[in-house]
Amino acid sequence: RRVPEHHLKKVARDAIYTKDVKEATDKAAKERVEKQKVYLDRAEKYFQEYQKHDQDLIEAKRAAKKDGSIFVEPEAKVALVIRSKGIMKMKPTSKKIMQLIRLRQINNAVFLRINKATLNMLKRCNPLVTLGYPSRKTIKDLIYKRGFGKVNGQRIPLSDNEIIEKELGKFGIVCIEDIVHEIATCGPHFREANRFLWPFKLSSRRGGSEKKNKPYQQGGCWGNREGKINEFVKNML
Repeated sequence: RRVPEHHLKKVARDAIYTKDVKEATDKAAKERVEKQKVYLDRAEKYFQEYQKHDQDLIEAKRAAKKDGSIFVEPEAKVALVIRSKGIMKMKPTSKKIMQLIRLRQINNAVFLRINKATLNMLKRCNPLVTLGYPSRKTIKDLIYKRGFGKVNGQRIPLSDNEIIEKELGKFGIVCIEDIVHEIATCGPHFREANRFLWPFKLSSRRGGSEKKNKPYQQGGCWGNREGKINEFVKNML
C-alpha cells in the first residue's frame, strides 16, 4: 500500500518539530539548574555577610563596655512608611506627598531612603503616616509574604526569579534575595529595586489600631516608632 506523500512530509515535519522542542526544553532545564545554583550561592554569600555584620556589632559593643565607653550604633539608612489615615481633612500638599511616595490607600507601606528631602516630606504629612526603621527580618518577610513587582504597569506576584531578572537583571539583581539585600543595605541600586516593588498592601491590625489622632509618643498611631515598627508590621502581615 502506497503512503501518501503529504503524510510522509507531515511525519518528517513532526519529527523535526519534536526534536527542536526537546532540545529547547533540555536547554531551558539546564539553564534553570545553573541559575538555581547562582541563586543559592548568592543567598549563602548574603547570609555570611549578615552574620559577619551582626558579629562585628556585638564585638564593638563588648569592646565599648570593656573600655567603659558607650557604643552608638550607626543611624538607619532605610525607613518603612505606612499610611494610617484616609483622605478626610487632608491638605493638598499632604495629598501630593502621599502620591509621590506611592501611599494612596490606608495600610499601604513603602520603603524610603532616609535623607533630608524625605524627612522634610514626611514632616509635612506626619499625622497621616507611621514610620520606623525595619529590621532585616521585617524587610525579608514583607518582600516574601506581600511582595509584588511592577511589570509593564501591572501588579505581578514575585512567584519566579525570572520576573525579577527580566526587569532588574541589568542592575545585577537577578533573584529575590538580591532585592532583600539591596533594600536592607540601601545599596547603589536601591531606587531601582524599590520602584520595582509595588507598595505593600497590609491587613488591618489585629485588635485594632491606636488612637489615630494622637502621635505614637502619646499612645497614638502616627509618628516615628523607630525599632518598634517591626512589632507593628508583624501584626499586619
